[in-house]
Amino acid sequence: MHDFIFIFAGFFVGLVVGLTGVGGGSLMTPLLIFFFGVKPHLAIGTDLLFAAFTKMGGSINLARAKVIDWPVVGQVALGSVPATLVTLYILRELGPANPTVQHAMTTTLGVALLMTAIATMYKAIKGKAAPAANDASFTDTAGRKPTQAKHWALPTLFGAFIGVLVTLTSVGAGAIGVLVLMVLYPALPLPRIIAADIAHAVPLTLVAGLGHASNGSVDWDLLLKLLAGSLPGIWIGTQLAQKTPERVIRSLLSVLMAYAGFKLMAI
Repeated sequence: MHDFIFIFAGFFVGLVVGLTGVGGGSLMTPLLIFFFGVKPHLAIGTDLLFAAFTKMGGSINLARAKVIDWPVVGQVALGSVPATLVTLYILRELGPANPTVQHAMTTTLGVALLMTAIATMYKAIKGKAAPAANDASFTDTAGRKPTQAKHWALPTLFGAFIGVLVTLTSVGAGAIGVLVLMVLYPALPLPRIIAADIAHAVPLTLVAGLGHASNGSVDWDLLLKLLAGSLPGIWIGTQLAQKTPERVIRSLLSVLMAYAGFKLMAI
């Protein structure tokens, strides 16, 4: 019965991700901590690999459709992956189960959830008003190419910030990542921004997740149960996505994430 509950939790998160595109980390990590009593470092480490394997399939499909702008992925990963490795090294030196580290993780996770809640609400209000172009052949009013950032150093700097945030909390590669890319690459159509964000999340969460695993911060049995539920959940969610009022779901999720964020910061 206990196994079924974890599978159902994975199914629920997969369903929501398929319906709304909201990152699984912002849902799965607080769910594991609050409802299942999983220690923060184990919840974060397990969720990182959960996200990596879940988004890997999506990235393969996007790559086949040729909608991923790899230069964008590379520019952001240039900052995020090294920052992830440095953060993992610090966690290893301090010890992931250290009470001070645990407190830092829950506080940072709370802040990340609040940021994700704001980003999710913003996307819910904005709706589908973003560019609908499905190609990257145009330039913006400043004459920039779609894959050209406002400044060459910004993708690396923002990538480093996301790398640290994701490694500490497992949250940030989704909604926050999309908003960062929207700011950095204003000429890039939204479908390609989302594709780049998903593709970037794979190496980021995989490196962070394997690093946590090397620190003993991954529950492999729990991971398999969550994936067993999430994979069919994502498939069903994508099928229902066209028939569901996305703004309502995103708005409710943003409120739930804000509540979880405040509660984590109070721990």
